[in-house]
Amino acid sequence: MNLYLNRIHKCNNAPTLLMALISVTLLISSEVQAMPSFARQTGEACSACHTQAFGANLTPFGRDFKLGGYTMSGGTGVDAKVPAVSAMITGSFTNSKADQTPPDSPTGYNKNNNFTFDQAAVFYAGRIYDKVGAFSQLNYDGYAGRLALDNTDIRFADQLDLWDAPITYGLSFNNNPTVQDLWNTTPAWGFPYTGSVFQIYPGTTALIDGQLAGQVGGATAYAMINNLLYLEAGAYTSLDNNVQKGLGVASAAQQQIDGGAPYWRAALQHDWKGHFFSVGHYGMSANVFPGRDQTYGTNHYTDLAVDATYQFMGNTKHIFETKTSYIYEDQKLTASQLAGGVTSTGRTYLTTFKINTAYTFMQTYGATFAYNRTTGSTDTGLYSSDTYATTRPNSQFYTAELVYVPFGKSNAYHYLLNLRTSLQYIAYTEFNGIRAQASDNNTFMVNGMMAF
Repeated sequence: MNLYLNRIHKCNNAPTLLMALISVTLLISSEVQAMPSFARQTGEACSACHTQAFGANLTPFGRDFKLGGYTMSGGTGVDAKVPAVSAMITGSFTNSKADQTPPDSPTGYNKNNNFTFDQAAVFYAGRIYDKVGAFSQLNYDGYAGRLALDNTDIRFADQLDLWDAPITYGLSFNNNPTVQDLWNTTPAWGFPYTGSVFQIYPGTTALIDGQLAGQVGGATAYAMINNLLYLEAGAYTSLDNNVQKGLGVASAAQQQIDGGAPYWRAALQHDWKGHFFSVGHYGMSANVFPGRDQTYGTNHYTDLAVDATYQFMGNTKHIFETKTSYIYEDQKLTASQLAGGVTSTGRTYLTTFKINTAYTFMQTYGATFAYNRTTGSTDTGLYSSDTYATTRPNSQFYTAELVYVPFGKSNAYHYLLNLRTSLQYIAYTEFNGIRAQASDNNTFMVNGMMAF
């Protein structure tokens, strides 16, 4: 059985959406600039913050903007006075090598070759007041037909000098561990930056790798010292079930945190004549009730991760990047064992390795190639034989993506919209322990995102 585990949940059949996006690309002059609320507030082009002029991947300037609590200003005139509100629509076409049937699929979809209106979203993105700013996304999931609060990061940030060393410090209140992170190596904003519900992903991820997204609330305190050393610490807890229902994120299968779960982050960064380097560590420790069931107590997870980034930003004509991360999850599954869902005694583990390298030309044309590998303990209860051929979670796949972003450059003359189109292919050499038929899960996707 194939499992569909994506960061972005998708929706109803709307085959005309991609044609509309393509038409906009052809009909609007390339001088038009895609500048949502952050760009209106700062007066900077989208390309100042994003390597491809639109999308999650940040430049050093973009990381500084986020570090400062989304409060940097500089815009003038009417555009600077417009409220910090933006909107986005996303659509895709997905093909898989073999026919698939995703769970709980609404009527009107095929086993293959599906167009989807993935989402329509409204953002509050920018300064709220003085030194407080936010990035918050209210998302309509077209596939599920559901409105929900998505990634949200509300910040207070300020600066001081200590022994001639500048320090930026602040607080982040957010609903997804790593959504507040500055680097595109952590789960919330890591590659790939777009997806479809019909793309096929392995059935197992670490707790910190998206399992808690939207269902928790947390607060962290952070400091960037001398633009070199970054330190952050805080904790998360699961939101009350009624609160989750109100936010549209309730799920009966979720992992519920018992009490608070500490989170920490440390990183070193340096920008040397356009060569940007960073190396870091982040982690989380949590006691959780599996599936919100408190009958047998809790499982304990400790996630320990290391990550690194290299960006060549010497000029904006040619941008080269490599990003990598490794997550080791130590699992003590006491509750699941008592419930009969795990056969191993003692501890099990899960590892996730990710690496991608990218080239961007003129912040308009981009190519990314990525490799992912998941390994873990053998357990006939945890990884049942009807899904995991070897009762292990092992998976391995490669992702190739081509991107075209026509707008959002510094030579544009108007704040109007932004558009990102992409072609993406995922190729499996192992899927949930299966090697011989792993390639049946290979998927091809055409995606379009428009923000305004």
